[in-house]
Amino acid sequence: MATANQPVDQWRETLEKILQYYANLPYTYGDVITYLVVSRDRNHFMLIHEGWENHLRVHGTVVHAEIRNDKIWIHYDGIEDGITDELVAAGVPKDCIVLAFHPPEVREYTGYARA
Repeated sequence: MATANQPVDQWRETLEKILQYYANLPYTYGDVITYLVVSRDRNHFMLIHEGWENHLRVHGTVVHAEIRNDKIWIHYDGIEDGITDELVAAGVPKDCIVLAFHPPEVREYTGYARA
């Protein structure tokens, strides 16, 4: 019997799996580690670079996603091709993905959820 949270639970697993894949990729330049950070309530997912590239400090968010109001909100996506296609391929409906890095008035033209 399916629970009301089944899609959300699946999305949590899917987000973790996709982001862990990118966290495991070796950083090409310098001594940089990529971390997957998941909040305790499991509603925020972040991929972060941390380390040194030559003599420059590297520290920043690569991806920040959140599950909010039964949708996946992509607040920031610094992956070259983005993670949205991977989410859709994993079964997340486009109308359940919000590209939050676009202004609200632009979202209706993206093919994904407005909010």
